[in-house]
Amino acid sequence: MKLKKSQYSNLLFLVIISLLIIPQTRKPIQVFLQKGLAQFSPSVIDEAKQKRLTDYNWKLKNLDNKIYNFNETRGRVVLVNFWATWCPACIAELPSLSALYEDYKQRVEFIFITNEDTDKVTSYLTKNNINIPVFHSLTVVPKMLETTSIPRTLLIDKDGTIVIDKTGAANWDSDTVRAELERLLAQ
Repeated sequence: MKLKKSQYSNLLFLVIISLLIIPQTRKPIQVFLQKGLAQFSPSVIDEAKQKRLTDYNWKLKNLDNKIYNFNETRGRVVLVNFWATWCPACIAELPSLSALYEDYKQRVEFIFITNEDTDKVTSYLTKNNINIPVFHSLTVVPKMLETTSIPRTLLIDKDGTIVIDKTGAANWDSDTVRAELERLLAQ
């Protein structure tokens, strides 16, 4: 029996749907697809549409249970990322964020926020050889930083102006982001 072209298409579609239904194959496929989307650099918000953060009242706790006050970021360039180990888009963009962190950690304040269990996060970071500063929120997130979907990443200048606000996977280790960081650091 010879299959027609339309039957091959239907069979391929059925295989893909089946792979997406199976939990063991769904997440790797979703991460793979998100990595394709994460090749694009986030855009800088037009100056006329940029908003300034005024509320810095936010207490955080790092994975070593040390308390951190977001108020300490005033006057610094800050990158805030909301993420989770189960999120395919987060997994896809995390290597680019990690590379950016390694190059800018002395000059930019990086805050990676998760609400997952510390042991799970630590295990994930160790397994994937990722070294980033992860925090849990202890108090309510400032209104301008609130999020209902992840990943969400915000780049904030020294005056508290949000210059990049990206929801979804992106390439954070891009020339565009690096040029913007250099510009913000020079101000």
